[in-house]
Amino acid sequence: MAQYLRIEVANIMNKTGLVPLFYDSDISTCKKILDALYSGGARLTEFTARGDFAEDVFSELNKYALSKLPGMVLGVGSVTDGASASRYMGLGANFIVTPVLREDVAVVCNRRKVLWSPGCGSLTEIVKAEELGCEIVKLFPGGIYGPDFVKAIKGPSQWTSIMPTGGVSPTKENLESWFKAGVTCVGMGSKLVVKDSKGMYDFTRIEELTKTSLQIISDLKK
Repeated sequence: MAQYLRIEVANIMNKTGLVPLFYDSDISTCKKILDALYSGGARLTEFTARGDFAEDVFSELNKYALSKLPGMVLGVGSVTDGASASRYMGLGANFIVTPVLREDVAVVCNRRKVLWSPGCGSLTEIVKAEELGCEIVKLFPGGIYGPDFVKAIKGPSQWTSIMPTGGVSPTKENLESWFKAGVTCVGMGSKLVVKDSKGMYDFTRIEELTKTSLQIISDLKK
């Protein structure tokens, strides 16, 4: 069962401005990644459930977060349907992120007051998501649309909260372009949860990039 209501999660997304996201099939590795993000200041993370037995990994990871990382809000991304969303909420997911707009996901999440963020690519989809109760819309793939798309959307729909995922980097220039365009927060994956030249996760660098990104975003939100 979720530990945070959707409004609480939305407030954390708005306050911190950063949603790190990652997936790995090894629970030990996942714990180390989560530790690095937490040490860097992240208090909300999306586990992208893209592999076999991802539910088992998330279950163990969420138990770890609850016992060892106070205040870490763990959610699940790459959820494709309402049944999957229900299973992950049963394992304690505090928010659900989907690559597309799915009404069945909206129904099951709203029933439990769990935040859900659907991937949208047009103002029509965004408006539909908001009619279904969406607090923060995921712009996906963000790199294809870019900050100018966000500016255009915010014109006629100033109340819309947008989270681009894809095309976001932990640099001042990139983050400034998104937040000046009007995003509420950004989702960041492989540009934040980085690997070294040998293909191994660089936990020290992940912590550093997280800390730097959060500071940049904090300054931009002032």
